[in-house]
Amino acid sequence: MSYDRFNIFARILRGELPSDKVYEDDHVLAFRDVKPQAPVHVLVIPKGSYASHSDFALRATDAEIAAFNRAIDKVAKAVGANGGGYRLISNNGGNAHQEVPHYHVHVLGGRALGPLLAEKK
Repeated sequence: MSYDRFNIFARILRGELPSDKVYEDDHVLAFRDVKPQAPVHVLVIPKGSYASHSDFALRATDAEIAAFNRAIDKVAKAVGANGGGYRLISNNGGNAHQEVPHYHVHVLGGRALGPLLAEKK
């Protein structure tokens, strides 16, 4: 998966599209998902141009990686998801149904979320 500089998250980072920001620092932006799947549903994205987790892990600086991981916990606390627990989801590639070619992590919480994957029948 190659990076598309016109993807929706790149456009949000450039200020071309609005977002409901909950956290921002030099390396990270976090905002509420427009189609939430739980009472708390926030997307955490690096400000760099990384298409996927694999791309981020390979090319990001140590400072970017540290800031990103620390931001996830700050975001969970800021939106009140850390009290009862929260789930992190990051899809990597087509088989995982990654829809936007910009690395991102979903922070979901605010209720019991149930099993991660449905049992295959």
